[in-house]
Amino acid sequence: MGRDARRYELVEGVLLVSPAPTPRHQRCVAALTTLLYRGEADGLVVLPAPCEWVVDGGTVLQPDVLVVRGADLHETSVRGTPRLVVEVLSQSTRLTDLGAKRLAFQTAGVPVYWIIDPELPALTVLHLEQGQLVEAARVIGNEPYRASEPFPVTIVPAELVRGA
Repeated sequence: MGRDARRYELVEGVLLVSPAPTPRHQRCVAALTTLLYRGEADGLVVLPAPCEWVVDGGTVLQPDVLVVRGADLHETSVRGTPRLVVEVLSQSTRLTDLGAKRLAFQTAGVPVYWIIDPELPALTVLHLEQGQLVEAARVIGNEPYRASEPFPVTIVPAELVRGA
């Protein structure tokens, strides 16, 4: 796919092209990645975008943050279903992250999907239950979310956007 600043993703054969993320978006991704690195469990690896996850021949995604098994890392991409995917919403990706990509994550069997809205700020946690990603928790501002999956870590949405 493209080698410019845009993000190129393929969802069931449909090409999605997004502009480069904003500095605020990237600061949020960096803050979250740092927190997740600290909690990284044996055999799991935290990867920020851009990193291609090849779901199948018709779907190649680049979530903002992935937590994957080390065994699923290949030279140029991730193969195998991540334990956690995270998207940070922006004006240009909000509908895709909440729609087409959420459905792609669900279809691929992603067990945990976090959606961060830096505008509120908020964290929405979705868990896969009986083949559907359903809301398991939502925290706003300075409320902490204490995750157990894919490993223990505490996320406070306001801290992810502090200084951004």
